[in-house]
Amino acid sequence: MKNFKIAGIIIFFISILLIPSHSDEGLWPFNIPPKEILKSKYNFTVTPEWLTHIRLSSVRFGNASASFVSPDGLVLTNHHVGRRTIQNLSTKKRDLMKEGFYAKTKAEEIKCPGLELSVLQKIEDVTSQVLAAEKPGMTPAEAAQARERTIASLEKEYSEKTGFKCNVISLYSGSMYHLYQYSVYTDVRLVFAPEYLIAKFGGDPDNFNFPRYCLDICFFRIYENDKPLKTPHHLKWAETDLKEGDLVFVSGNPYSTGRLLTYSQLEFLRDVSYPFLIDNYTRQRALLKAFASKGSEETRISLTTLFGVENSLKAITGYQSGLLDESLMGKKAEDEKELREAVKANPELQKECAAAWDEIAKAQQKYSKFYVPLQFFEKARGFNTIYFSYARDLVRLAQEKGKPNEERLEEFRESNLPSVTRGLLSSKSIYDDFELVKLADSLALLKEQLGDTAEVKWILGGRSPEEVAGELIAGTKLKDIDVREKYIEGGIEEVYLSSDPMIKLALLIDPVSRGLRSKYEKEVEAVEEKNGTLIARALFKLKGTSIPPDATSSLRLSFGIVKGYVEKGKKVPFYTTYAGLYERSKKFGAEPPFNLPQSFIDKKSNLKLNVPLNFVATCDSIGGNSGSPVVNRKGEFVGILFDGNIQSLPARFVYSDEQNRSVMVHFQGIIEAMLSVYGVKPLVKEILVK
Repeated sequence: MKNFKIAGIIIFFISILLIPSHSDEGLWPFNIPPKEILKSKYNFTVTPEWLTHIRLSSVRFGNASASFVSPDGLVLTNHHVGRRTIQNLSTKKRDLMKEGFYAKTKAEEIKCPGLELSVLQKIEDVTSQVLAAEKPGMTPAEAAQARERTIASLEKEYSEKTGFKCNVISLYSGSMYHLYQYSVYTDVRLVFAPEYLIAKFGGDPDNFNFPRYCLDICFFRIYENDKPLKTPHHLKWAETDLKEGDLVFVSGNPYSTGRLLTYSQLEFLRDVSYPFLIDNYTRQRALLKAFASKGSEETRISLTTLFGVENSLKAITGYQSGLLDESLMGKKAEDEKELREAVKANPELQKECAAAWDEIAKAQQKYSKFYVPLQFFEKARGFNTIYFSYARDLVRLAQEKGKPNEERLEEFRESNLPSVTRGLLSSKSIYDDFELVKLADSLALLKEQLGDTAEVKWILGGRSPEEVAGELIAGTKLKDIDVREKYIEGGIEEVYLSSDPMIKLALLIDPVSRGLRSKYEKEVEAVEEKNGTLIARALFKLKGTSIPPDATSSLRLSFGIVKGYVEKGKKVPFYTTYAGLYERSKKFGAEPPFNLPQSFIDKKSNLKLNVPLNFVATCDSIGGNSGSPVVNRKGEFVGILFDGNIQSLPARFVYSDEQNRSVMVHFQGIIEAMLSVYGVKPLVKEILVK
């Protein structure tokens, strides 16, 4: 009887999702495309063949996005997505961030240790299996544990059966569960990257703004059995110009949105989470800038980390601006009030979910009391060094491997173990002076915030954060891959008997970290999921409109039109040109971050200055969409998404296409630079071959 009810809910969800909407909102799973919306609004027919081609041409690149752009495994993503890998391949004598890189032959392509790319091969609906794990009378924590056991079992079963990496994705606050099956590739090599100065032209001042002038691209190649991967599904370059009003699509892995969150969840972000994160990132930025000011080598070492911190700070500040906007929060409050009143008027819904909002609100109150300790211990903000990341993974890998798969922490389930092991055994450029500065400051902040806790007292032992950080960095041997491999092979005994101070630190704080994580999962996450599911059911039943799911760092399709916008009464054109790039550099006296690399100074006369460089469209996007391919109706490549404008940030919670724009690198601008500045004709030929 219960399975029949679950099946009915699934059918109801699917039917509701096919009702047309009135805007370009939506980050849609590939197995639930907005066919009716696209047909009614844009007269575009989505076919299974079109969807399959775009899906198999799309690549997951870490926590971001990319695409195949040739039949020989050539992958295009953003420079800022590949920057950590590019930085890791750099040395003091060969700075690929500063100088750029081009492999003239495949033999010159550089292997990228630890890099893992994946392609979504199949999606399967497993909602009935997951929800069937819940039994009447279970508490939210018990129900969550039952679901997680089933999810772990499904991931292991399908991974063993298919050979793919399998992950179950939760949609609509736990109302749907889809199993994503990925091909994973680990032999990845760098092919081409422009200089950092042109990829990130305008730096933090221009970040999340438009007009923009960035060549934010780089190319990698996937190999299989030491040969370029054959990729029959790849994106062909468009042959016609982009015009304002053209329909375009974005395929990528958006990280997280909060459009289905309750008002109390938004209040928690506004009043607790975001203020903490903004303060934390502001402090880190000041620390990193001080380190970079010491010299050119320190600047090179800290460049990638500083960019990440600045980007996160600006993004979260933008999200917070939306939650501080009285009109936005007023709209969310009114929408929630209307939904709750409608639920009260329906006896069936009143009985089932009238208390759902209050239960979530109570969970937020509980969370606010231990959010900060959770951040410092379980999220490791008090131990900001790659050495601690290694130590924690080694400790937990040894602990979790001894448990049944369904009882493990999610990140150490069988389906995820290969990725964890590869990360531990990959070579990375580690600079102890840099690690010391980061760790000392994070320990100092830990002392300021939680100095009275027993764990902090044990860690510091009456010494200064700088002294403790110095001892930890000087004493650890985890820089050595062979040492890390020894711990992996030796298992729990090797870890527990270790004399490495970083391993000892990870072991010391593991009980409190796990305790805080368990408390969050039982008292907050489980309550949010159970009651969020009830609210989602009520919303679908009462509203009867098309509601896309929130982003979950899984492959999604969004759509929109190429379109400028009006800001402060002034029309902002939909594209920029190379001429505008040089004008903007001149406006600021070519001072950082508006200085150009020497290649663009020397080759200016070669460039067609009227060629488009960047453009905007109304496509829905969020962090994680960086590197996403942008295609036209024919599925042809027309650009690569690399940012959103400042007006797009509050769209994490409420979408509007009035000014919200995604920012892309124009396909013609990419080819123009590759030919006229870099002279990489063989690579262009590979991309444009028919």
